[in-house]
Amino acid sequence: MKAAFNSRLMHRLTYPHGPDRFIELFDPTAVTDEVVGTISAIEHPTERSVRVSVRPNSRWAGFQAGQYVEFAMEIDGRRQRRMFSPAHSQHADGALEFTMSVNPDGVLTRHIKESARVGDHVVLGNVGGDFHLPLTRPERIVLLSAGSGITPVMSMLRTLIDERYDGAIDFIHYCRSTSDALYAAELEQYEGVLPGLQMHCIYTREGGEHFSADQLARLVPDYHDAQTFVCGPAALLEATRTLFDEQGIGERLHQEAFGLATPAASEDETGGEIHFKRSDRSTDNNGQTLLEQAEQAGLSPEHGCRMGVCFACSCTKTAGRVRDLRTGEVSGDGEQEIQICVSAPVGSVSLDI
Repeated sequence: MKAAFNSRLMHRLTYPHGPDRFIELFDPTAVTDEVVGTISAIEHPTERSVRVSVRPNSRWAGFQAGQYVEFAMEIDGRRQRRMFSPAHSQHADGALEFTMSVNPDGVLTRHIKESARVGDHVVLGNVGGDFHLPLTRPERIVLLSAGSGITPVMSMLRTLIDERYDGAIDFIHYCRSTSDALYAAELEQYEGVLPGLQMHCIYTREGGEHFSADQLARLVPDYHDAQTFVCGPAALLEATRTLFDEQGIGERLHQEAFGLATPAASEDETGGEIHFKRSDRSTDNNGQTLLEQAEQAGLSPEHGCRMGVCFACSCTKTAGRVRDLRTGEVSGDGEQEIQICVSAPVGSVSLDI
């Protein structure tokens, strides 16, 4: 009873912010309603990437290898969010590892590369995604990635190594060159770490071939029997999906995209006007995503992943039709909740922004 009274008193004394806001002023990692981490190391593995180690507070509950985590930092008074897949083993204690490709036009990754310092704080939000190792490990696994899509499958590989996995694994990674490879040295060292592990690092600008059905059959003759996990750009996902479906083994393929393929708008989708109702602003429709057009109109709508994963950018479309860039599906004309980062207007559209 006394504890409950003290809790009520504390909330009254700190109204309207609550006690966590005042605790945060002294120690941001001690807040009780968020997972807050402290950057403990920053590396630059390539010219276009940055790697940060983050030590979370006691509220961190872990993740499954392959999943993504909402990663947020305060930049110029605004919380910027993105979704990143941790690259460390799910069994690792201590710091979490995030390796990111830096978007020159992006706010968060550019800030981390250019301005973040050891000791800065990070808010770690929702952990999610169906792209992860099953609880019962398959007897045969293929891990396939390209570019920065390596991070979730790197987590899978490190997890299996920690577990002394006794099945067969083929790890195939595509990269333009050794200078662009995020984990080149470590991948070389993994050859033979497990009895059934085979490593295949393919550098496409140094004589290596891009993914093909023939290549996969040469590298992994029994891939039909494996559970295959693929993360990379849209072209790789489409090629593997087509192959596995044609072979009748589509249920053995598990995919994760690290970027959104945005097709060019057709002539009937451009034109018209985008009206931002709450802000009383309008702009001509240029066919880009509604998030991009809102930003070009001088607005700063809430957003995170820019891939339709985190739902931070959800808002109400009050009129007009939009195309979902992930599926190609066109909405109806009426009021509807949409994600503006993966929605392109079809003609005129009105949004409650």
